[in-house]
Amino acid sequence: MFKKFIFFILIYFVSFFNVNANIDIKARTVILQDFLSEEILYEKNADESIYPASMTKIMTSIIAFDLIKSGDLSLDDKFIISEKAWRLSTAGYSSMFIMVGDEVSVEDLLLGIIIASGNDACVALAEGIAGTEEEFAILMTSKAKELGMENTNFANSSGINDPDNYSTVRDILKMSNYLIKEHPKYYEWFAEKEFTWDRTGGDPITQGNRNPLLYKNIGADGIKTGYLAVEKYSLASSIFRKGRRLIAVGSGFETKSLRSKESSKLLTYGLTNFDLVEINRSKKPIDQIEVWLGKQSHVDVHLNTDIYKIIKKAKKKLLKISIKYDGPIEAPIEKNQKVGVFKVVYDQELIGEYDLLASNDVQKVNIFSRLIKSLNYLIWGDV
Repeated sequence: MFKKFIFFILIYFVSFFNVNANIDIKARTVILQDFLSEEILYEKNADESIYPASMTKIMTSIIAFDLIKSGDLSLDDKFIISEKAWRLSTAGYSSMFIMVGDEVSVEDLLLGIIIASGNDACVALAEGIAGTEEEFAILMTSKAKELGMENTNFANSSGINDPDNYSTVRDILKMSNYLIKEHPKYYEWFAEKEFTWDRTGGDPITQGNRNPLLYKNIGADGIKTGYLAVEKYSLASSIFRKGRRLIAVGSGFETKSLRSKESSKLLTYGLTNFDLVEINRSKKPIDQIEVWLGKQSHVDVHLNTDIYKIIKKAKKKLLKISIKYDGPIEAPIEKNQKVGVFKVVYDQELIGEYDLLASNDVQKVNIFSRLIKSLNYLIWGDV
């Protein structure tokens, strides 16, 4: 009565490829990732320690966004500017030019951080949230550990030179992923090209976004530049085109021009050499499987996860997708009950296995109907 069923779907696809083929990026350390599939398309010394410079401000923003999301902070809240914050607007650092005693909203401070890269705004936000910048840095490092940023420590909110403020491009990539996934509305601010600060006691100051890729026609919408003399130039960047998002992080570009050129080159490489394949969408019915002694003869099945894979355009291989179950599945069946396995196989090697779930309840037929079905099976067999 019960048999093993395996169905195969064939997709042309490559899963294993040399991520560093046919390209060399002129930076000390760099990484490129496809956002939906989470596959790494290129990396070079990605776990080498770096000073993240102003890319640190991504985490400063995340801490505020998380608090806004939880209701513990509002964009309309105002913080009083300390002398420590003000001094960073007068010492040659990138600034939004806030003054001692100003009351500045969280929204303006965040825009000053994200667009104008204001170190003064970072300190003001950190002090307003945590009391001191030192306490805020503890929050930042704790969040980094939560995100799996294993080689990161934050010592300040702005990324100004400090030997205890360090990370890797792989960790900055994890942080950037979290920003885009968890705070898509606020992430839109990273694409803004200018910010005007209506400062107290002076004319408004308008500053442009320092991200050079925003001014190129490649679909860039973030994220954050950085510079320290000891580290040279750095950039966390992202593009979104035709439903695909790529994220790149590089550090140790020798010049500002190289930072722009090589980052653009890397993102373009990801777009032109790889395609994104959608294998499954979460909770979308995949197929129907047979039911035994149920009020329905079949039940829809699905997966509880999105599955995306990357195709390398120059080398396509055969991929097998299989649905495997022992069946028919005997009723009763509960919604989301595991009824089989969905497997992704490349070149006879298993590269993904997922629980196959029932999409709805299936009740058992009454005892009279069960007797009839059993008699039919005894007389006629499994037909």
